[in-house]
Amino acid sequence: MKKEDTKNVMLAIILTLVVVAAWQYFIGAPMQHRQQLEAQQHAAEQQVAQQPKPAPAAEGGTNAALQGGAGAPRQFASRAEAVAGGSRIRIDSPRLVGSISLTGARIDDLALKGYQETLAPDSPNVVLFSPLGTPIRPANHHDIVENEGPYFASFGWKAQAGSAVKVPGDDTQWTAKSSDALTPDKPLELDWDNGQGLVFHRTISIDAPVTQDKTPTGGYMFTVRQSVENKTSAPLQLTPYAFIRRMGTPTVAGYSVLHEGLIGNFGGSIVETTYKKLTDDKSQTWDGTKGWLGFTDKYWASALIPDQASTFDGHFVTGTVDGVETYEADSESPAVTVAPGATASASIGLFSGAKEVATLSHYEDDLKIEKISNLIDWGYLFFITKPLFRLIDFLYHLLGNFGLAILSVTVILKLCFFPLANRSYESMSKMKKVQPEVTALRERFADDKMKQQQAMMALYKENKINPLSGCLPMLLQVPVFFALYKVLFVTIEMRHQPFFGWIHDLSAPDPTTIFNLFGLIPWTPPVFLMLGVWPILMGITMFVQMQLNPAPPDPVQAQLFRFMPLVFTYMLSAFPAGLVIYYAWNNSLSILQQTFIMKKNGVKIELWDNLKGMFSRKAASTSS
Repeated sequence: MKKEDTKNVMLAIILTLVVVAAWQYFIGAPMQHRQQLEAQQHAAEQQVAQQPKPAPAAEGGTNAALQGGAGAPRQFASRAEAVAGGSRIRIDSPRLVGSISLTGARIDDLALKGYQETLAPDSPNVVLFSPLGTPIRPANHHDIVENEGPYFASFGWKAQAGSAVKVPGDDTQWTAKSSDALTPDKPLELDWDNGQGLVFHRTISIDAPVTQDKTPTGGYMFTVRQSVENKTSAPLQLTPYAFIRRMGTPTVAGYSVLHEGLIGNFGGSIVETTYKKLTDDKSQTWDGTKGWLGFTDKYWASALIPDQASTFDGHFVTGTVDGVETYEADSESPAVTVAPGATASASIGLFSGAKEVATLSHYEDDLKIEKISNLIDWGYLFFITKPLFRLIDFLYHLLGNFGLAILSVTVILKLCFFPLANRSYESMSKMKKVQPEVTALRERFADDKMKQQQAMMALYKENKINPLSGCLPMLLQVPVFFALYKVLFVTIEMRHQPFFGWIHDLSAPDPTTIFNLFGLIPWTPPVFLMLGVWPILMGITMFVQMQLNPAPPDPVQAQLFRFMPLVFTYMLSAFPAGLVIYYAWNNSLSILQQTFIMKKNGVKIELWDNLKGMFSRKAASTSS
């Protein structure tokens, strides 16, 4: 094999490996990871079911590695039974529904109004927080809270080491001043007397949502104000703390483009920690001001917001509580001294809700919570991803459909790249014109590849043709393509948003597949056989566009390019439908633009000739 042929074969192999690696990186590995986690969760469920139910935890803690040490005092058969298993005060706000346990005064029962688990009309609201005793089970859906198990926020005071002062604990029974529900208009006031001359007060309030562009914003922020009244004759020092706890390892999607786990802002630095990383480290300690810390899922999050004007110590901790792997994000504020006859207080915020762009921007701008919008994983291309989302969101409010907004954004991007694309297509049209001369040079220097390449370069230079210019628009679109993928994948605004026809969720793959004749055959193929209408349309438009371009001079490359639409069709079948629609529409616009420029330059459009030649070569090779 000649040196030039060897180089072309190597190039073809490398390109093929890149495509295969991309599929494995974005689709294959996460799919396998989810299957492994489901199997592990199922095994853990069976193991928990066979274990005897744990005895109630003693007040004061069962595990020194975790704040407060709340164990699982009792295992219930369902989450509903766990909620009904104690005295509670209802939470009834426009965007959240749930309750607060008077045992420990924990915020441990939250569901999100306006967000359902599935598209089914009778689908229940997405549940975020669940109380102690909730059974840990594998999730049925990967885009909601990733495991059903105890997940809650708790608050309290720590006494000095060695002090005999009794402070509120996990089993403390608080007294509510009113039995009315917690609403944005009426905070919940709680009291507890320790019997030693200290009276603890706790006021929990929730913000009211505001309306922006006819869309509710906010309504997910709790404010917890703790105070202690010292009726003794001696001063005392107490440290306010708060923590968010998840019991059981959550099932994460496993995509490298999305962080799921613990997250915090400490002194302006965003820290992201996976559950596996924390399990290896056991604990991580941070400090800062104007920060926050908590848990983030794909669409939902919970975060503690310490006083933004004060310092705080943050901890990510993991340990075993009653045989269950438990994760905690906790915050400690500076200790306060309570003089005799005086009252000291401390406040902390708790965000618990959907990661809506407008809501997080509202909290960041109006409440001055620095970088709280980073709960959304915008990625390294945030300078493209954020403006792209803003543009899509603006067009959505204008057109009333996110699918139409994506099509409109494609047109806008085409206009932005129009001058560059025109030069590229003009260069390719000129290459079409000199194709007969290129063919003659190949025949003339068939035995000398070096002279053949030199002669072709001289021909291109004489006609002012850049043979690489056709790749430039495609390369420039790669960051935009990836940014759009991020927008569709990580923003909750795209979740459950319909297009037309069978596309009911632009953030999910096309639900149809050619392998059951698009639903005509009553059979649901496995995931790897889901090849829907839109991916096939995208592959066809990609194939047609490539047939408008001159074929690569090397036969190996030409053969590889013929298979690329097929490979991309299969790869993109598992991507969000909105992204595939964008790609198909973008290819269609490119075909129209390139056809216009070719006609303008007097170049024959040889699409049908290319197709005829391709199939005639196949027929000839088959007959031989």
